[in-house]
Amino acid sequence: MKSNEQFWTNRYETAQTGWDIGYPSTPIKAYFDQVENKDVKILIPGAGRGYEAEYLHKAGFTNVFVLDISEMPLQDIRERVPDFPKAQLIQGDFFEHQDTYDIIVEQTFFCSFPPTKENRHNYAKKMHELLAPKGKLIGLWFDVPLTGDMEKRPFGGSREEYLTYFEPYFEVKIFEPCYNSITPRAGNELFGFFIKK
Repeated sequence: MKSNEQFWTNRYETAQTGWDIGYPSTPIKAYFDQVENKDVKILIPGAGRGYEAEYLHKAGFTNVFVLDISEMPLQDIRERVPDFPKAQLIQGDFFEHQDTYDIIVEQTFFCSFPPTKENRHNYAKKMHELLAPKGKLIGLWFDVPLTGDMEKRPFGGSREEYLTYFEPYFEVKIFEPCYNSITPRAGNELFGFFIKK
C-alpha cells in the first residue's frame, strides 16, 4: 500500500488534483436528494477531499464513511467539517477494507487505477463484497476512449467494456450517458445505478 499511498499524497502535495472540482458533483447530489432514509450506511471510496461526504453530512445523513489511501485529503475534511465523525474518516486501501454498506458511491475512483482487466475485475468484485444484500453501487464512470497510456489519469473506457466487469455481480438498473454532468465533463460520463446480485 505504501507506494500507492505515496503516489496520491505526492499528487496532493504538488497540487496535481485535476479531479478535485471543489464542490459535490451534481449527479451524485441529485441522487441523494431523493434518498429519504438518512440512516443508510454509505461508503465513498477514493473520496479525496470528500465534498459529497460533506454535503451528505450537512443534509443529515448519519452513516457516511470516507475511505482514502492518503491521509492528506482526510485531514482537509477534518479541518473543513469539524463535526464530521472522526471514526468515519478512514485511511486505507480499498482492496483491503472490510465492512458492509448499503450504498457505495463511485466518483473518479474507478478511473484512477491502471486500466488492466485484473484491476477492473477486482474493483467490481470488491464492490460486490462490500455491499450488503441488495446494496447499491451508484455514481459516475468516464465514457472516454482508453489511450493506451498506463500513466495518464483519468483512465477511460466504454459502457460495453465496463458491463463485462459489472454484470456478473450486479443487476444493472441504469447505466446511461449522464444528463446532468458538470460542464467540464458533459458528454464524457455515464451515470450508473447497480444492485448487488
